[in-house]
Amino acid sequence: MYNKTPPTDEPTRDAARVAPRPQTLAATGLPAAFLGDLVEKHLFEGGVLSMRELVVRTALSGRLLEELLGFLRQEGRIEVRAQHGELQGLGYALTERGRGSAMASLMASGYVGPTPVPLDYYNQVVLTQSVRGRAVTRDRMFAAFDDTVLDPALLDRLGPAMNSGKAIFVYGAPGTGKTFITQRLARLFDDTCLIPHALAIGDTVVRVFDPSVHRQSQDNSPVVMLTRGHDPRYVLCQRPLVITGGELTADMLEVQFDPATRQYRAPLQVKANGGMLILDDLGRQRIPPTTVLNRWILPMEEGVDYLSMSTGQHFRTPFDVILVFSTNLRPDDLVDEAFLRRIGYKIGFQPLNPLQYHMIWQRACEARSVRYDPAICQFMIDSLYLPSRTPLLPCHPRDLIGMALDRSIYLEGHLGLSTGALQWAWDNYFVTTPGSTSDAAADLRRS
Repeated sequence: MYNKTPPTDEPTRDAARVAPRPQTLAATGLPAAFLGDLVEKHLFEGGVLSMRELVVRTALSGRLLEELLGFLRQEGRIEVRAQHGELQGLGYALTERGRGSAMASLMASGYVGPTPVPLDYYNQVVLTQSVRGRAVTRDRMFAAFDDTVLDPALLDRLGPAMNSGKAIFVYGAPGTGKTFITQRLARLFDDTCLIPHALAIGDTVVRVFDPSVHRQSQDNSPVVMLTRGHDPRYVLCQRPLVITGGELTADMLEVQFDPATRQYRAPLQVKANGGMLILDDLGRQRIPPTTVLNRWILPMEEGVDYLSMSTGQHFRTPFDVILVFSTNLRPDDLVDEAFLRRIGYKIGFQPLNPLQYHMIWQRACEARSVRYDPAICQFMIDSLYLPSRTPLLPCHPRDLIGMALDRSIYLEGHLGLSTGALQWAWDNYFVTTPGSTSDAAADLRRS
């Protein structure tokens, strides 16, 4: 059962138990030479840096940095310098030997950022905070959608699907609310998880944390977390929601290498670990849907994703996501029966019934600060939808009311809804032909 409003300090305490702060260099899981090279790269990029600045840049504590800096000084790779102006005190800078060493390190890997987490550490953290450990109850499901007009039977299908740990295939005509509803499913996960800034796979670093995807739940500054909390190599975030649609390409599902910066970036499914991954508008990508779907067969069955880098090095990560496929096409038109069997739930989205349409129409009127007139809404159903056999879709009220109000402001200078304005909006929203719905409705009004 979810705690809708957990105690303020509880996420921090949980995170500290899952990923405690390393107290020694050995506890970071990384070789001292690797850490020393990373510090050198920060000094190469930043010039003279204070201890505080190095703590922020590396996400390592001052105690660990002192040990590393002592090692680098013995090697003759750094020196201590006095800082002046606003940054008075001691700073650290590279020697000539250190500059040469840092340049060699940058040629091998362009990553300069917070200290990465070893792959095996990350894998354990993902499994410990698995999204499949979250239980969705009926009360929780209905509470998450209490401001949405939905068929209760649909929620009663989506809820168990979220608990199954299996992929979910949602399908239906455009405008039936698939994208809106599937994205709102993320509301069911109101807790947090740890996302690493980057992963260390051998000597290679792969960036994971992405500000465009991951929403921080608190101040994760290493300076703030000096004496308490979790390992600052991780960021405490809301559970991820990653959405991709027609822009999806095959390489976005693999580790990506940028030769210009010599940096690796994690694929979408790794960024989504611990949360949801929605493949929207399946069948509209530039790659065949079978290519996309076949990519997931093994991860869906085994809960493990197999990845490789440009060097040929192979590794695997947990596949801990709620995977949702959304399409306007019928599932059996996209893939064969063998693949569909591997997907636990196939959930169809249907058009609205008249009562649901009225409810959404009323909410759309309230959102635009105009009076809800049920007679006008019924006019739309009887005179426009039924004669043209147009399905009642949840996206229509907002769009049609918006267009009618645009016309009202243009002609009359104020907001107001009328059957004439809505007929005009209908003719501009849908493709009509002479003698069809538009003319029939006009005849109705004249009579």
